Amino acid sequence: MSVISKYNRISHVYDIMELPMETMMFSNWREEVLSGLSGRVLEVGIGTGKNIPHYPDNCEVVGIDISDKMLSHAKEKASSRNNISLFQMDAENLGFKDDSFDYVITTFVLCSIPQPIPALKEMKRVCKPDGMVINLEHMKSENRAIALAEDVLNPLTVAITDVNINRETVENVKKAGLNIIDVRNMALKDVFRLIRSKP
Repeated sequence: MSVISKYNRISHVYDIMELPMETMMFSNWREEVLSGLSGRVLEVGIGTGKNIPHYPDNCEVVGIDISDKMLSHAKEKASSRNNISLFQMDAENLGFKDDSFDYVITTFVLCSIPQPIPALKEMKRVCKPDGMVINLEHMKSENRAIALAEDVLNPLTVAITDVNINRETVENVKKAGLNIIDVRNMALKDVFRLIRSKP
């Protein structure tokens, strides 16, 4: 089953599935990361639009997602905002000109994009030279016990939702040619991290 099919299938229950984590951690992180942004912002993998309430009114936000059913939920959340545009698009082949955005954002997306490095290269391409790429993601821990558990569980999470819990996302950002400014551990030691980088 394709990534589109899987996310279309779970789109109607996706927000419910993530509600506990959203309530405990994710919503606060979204507010912290997004509330200070300005200019033209691209969100790659906007999903059901959980970030939409956290964007300032002075941002021009463009959100893309590969799943039309996930986007339909995002459109509902964006219906009262006039600064948000949504498009169905593949993260590995972004339909934007070079140097188009002040910020490129992902939140919990690089785990499910089939080829994350090409997608990150696309993010680098469309980000302005003085802009910033911000990735709030979960990834493989540097703690050996946690990493082992992630490796064991990964086939199950991939089978159910196409989510990889053992991706080495910091290394993938580097391989895409982005210049990392800082990496901040957010929770579960270093499973959840905030990565800021420049083209």
